[in-house]
Parts: sequence; structure tokens; C-alpha cells
Amino acid sequence: MKSRDSMFGYPQFDENGVQRLTDTTGRYKDTMMNIAVHRLAPGKTLSVFDEKQETAFLLLEGAVCFKWEGNSEKAVRETTWSNTGFCLHICKGIRAEIIAEKESLVLVQQTENSGTFKSVFYTPETIAINTFGTNIPGNTAVREVTTIFDYHTAPYSNMVLGEIFNHAGLWSSYIPHSHEQPEVYYYRFDKPQGFGACFIGDDVFKIKHESFAAIPGGLTHPQVAAPAYKMTYVWMIRHFDGNPWTSRVDAPEHQWIVDEFGSIGY
Repeated sequence: MKSRDSMFGYPQFDENGVQRLTDTTGRYKDTMMNIAVHRLAPGKTLSVFDEKQETAFLLLEGAVCFKWEGNSEKAVRETTWSNTGFCLHICKGIRAEIIAEKESLVLVQQTENSGTFKSVFYTPETIAINTFGTNIPGNTAVREVTTIFDYHTAPYSNMVLGEIFNHAGLWSSYIPHSHEQPEVYYYRFDKPQGFGACFIGDDVFKIKHESFAAIPGGLTHPQVAAPAYKMTYVWMIRHFDGNPWTSRVDAPEHQWIVDEFGSIGY
């Protein structure tokens, strides 16, 4: 049984503008991922080269230039809600630089991967967004979901990456469901005082702006935002070797909702 201390966190940005969420050796090692958010001042460069890990860079907001393998792509995302984002995904042994053209936030997700693959740059034009939950009476679980890459589109990766746009006062990651693989949520609100609630199994945590959840495999994890506060969160899953994440297991006591109203998505 996992302790509450290893399921949720409220980290601060350090003096270098880095907010460290999880790593593979510390309290949240069971996530099997190294995840951090970098606050980049104008002109600052984030440079990453790793001989063992694949890396995904997701622009949360700001304006940056992505550089890798002789390629250069500019990206602008005024706020998290402006578009579906820009993401660069590289394998081990590839150097990438993210150069900030204005103050920017970039999430970096990493995990070990012995394989190699061709780098992929995702844009709002290539990242599909789906609306789920419209079949629930009262529209109490309507949300928009992106899957930037997963096992179906990137079977060479050991990770899954996407975003969920949670409307004010509504639910997401609903109906309650679980999966064997660990998952991390990184939350942001349209206003810094925004809040919500994260349910992990029988534990409940207060969601704050820039907090995160480290969800153990096998536990349900529905989410809700407070009225008047829009919430978004990055969702990140780590595949198990030989057992990638491809589906969810709905909580049997809530299966009647699907039986009566139909599937309502992630």
C-alpha cells in the first residue's frame, strides 16, 4: 500500500527556475519517470542530452524555438488554453535545445528507453482534441482531451503524454477507472488561486495551481475542479516492459453509468 506522501506533491520552483515533480530514485520513484517544469526567461536556453532516456518537451505557455538534429521550429502558446500545444519527442542520444523568446514554461518528461526512434515534432495541427462526457445528464463531466502520443501512435516509446482541459465545476478522468501502469498529473488553473480535488483510491487531495499527482497502478483517480476555476492537467503514463498502457478498467460499482449512458472517455 502506497503512503499518501508518495501520491501528491506541491513543489516550488527553485532558484534556477526548475520545478521538480518526480524522479526515478526519490519519493516518487514508482512513477518510473523523471518529470520537471522549466520556467525560462527571455533568451534562456534549455539544453538536454541524455544517453539512456527518451525525452518529451511540452510547451505549456510562452514562445520558444525548438532546435534538434539541424531542425528549428518556433512555437507560441499564449496560455495553456490557447491551443493544443507543441511537443518535441526525442530518443536517447539526441541533443535538443529550447530557446525562450519570451517568458515560457516547458514541461520535460523522461524515462529510460534502450531503443531508438525518429524524432517527432507535434503541433496544434497534428494534435487531435476530443470532447468526452457529453452523454452524461447535466453535462457534469464534459472535458476536452488530447493524446499527443501513446502506444497506438508511438509503440517505440515507453511513455504516454497528453492534456486534459477540465471545465470549471466539472469532473474528468470519469467514470472512476484504473490501470496497472503508474500515471502522473500536473495541474494548472486559469487563476493561481484555483483549486479542485483529486481522488486516488480512498484518499483525497486538494489540487492547487502547479501541484501534481503521482497515481499508483491499480487505483481509481477521478478529478474535479471548483466552480469558476478552469483547470488543465498534463497526463503522463509510463508503460511497463511487455505490458504497455492501452486501455482503462472502469470501477465495477460505477459501470452502470456506462451501461446506461455509454462510454464517456478518459
